Amino acid sequence: MLKVSRYELILEVIREKRNIKVEELIERLNVSEATIRRDLNFLEKAGKIRRVHGGAILVDTQEESLLYKKEIYSEEKERIGKFAASLVKSGNIIYLDAGTSVSAMIKYLSGIENIKVVTNGLNHIEELCNKKIESYLIGGKMKMLTGALVGASAVLYLKSFNFDLAFMGANGVDVNGYSTPDNEEALIKNEAASKAKKTYFLCDESKLNKNSLMNFFNLEDSYLITNAKEINENIKRKLKGLYIVN
Repeated sequence: MLKVSRYELILEVIREKRNIKVEELIERLNVSEATIRRDLNFLEKAGKIRRVHGGAILVDTQEESLLYKKEIYSEEKERIGKFAASLVKSGNIIYLDAGTSVSAMIKYLSGIENIKVVTNGLNHIEELCNKKIESYLIGGKMKMLTGALVGASAVLYLKSFNFDLAFMGANGVDVNGYSTPDNEEALIKNEAASKAKKTYFLCDESKLNKNSLMNFFNLEDSYLITNAKEINENIKRKLKGLYIVN
């Protein structure tokens, strides 16, 4: 069983029972005790569970941590990010949304001359600096879980920019558009996506046909980049463009 599949199954079992013993997980997943303990350690660091004597309990949270997001579908995000970077041309002014799907494209921006990057992703900045890319970090309130900068001051600062391209993430995408569990993040995502000549959403297959608390952008005004092989026909019809990355 793949590591990511184990994580998801462990979380599913804990959601059902609210707590679980290590021995039960070993039996359910048919793996070694050492493997289960490593998985539980990772999920605890990711803020998804809390270890208790002999097992684990669920941590209630609406949003996945940055560590967990980086781990799941990492290879797919890498391919999506590489393709997204190929759309950037010399001299472009681009917006990079906070999040792991978008962060995967930064390494591929090297060698594209005279680009300028605006971002609300605190975790993007170090790599952008290392690549010697002219960058602007939006100020605001930092979300501890994801490193995204949000709030009224962040939205106000964004209003002064215009972008050739915006590269966005979302927690879910369905026929009603793109969504996120955080109302403050919904505001800044909408503002950034609306300021670009072209807006691309980078969404791995786990985001398709899902929705979260707040819708923040329409399919009709966006291009979707995904690795999903089966996509709802109603979603396809609404999009400006669709890129499937294998």
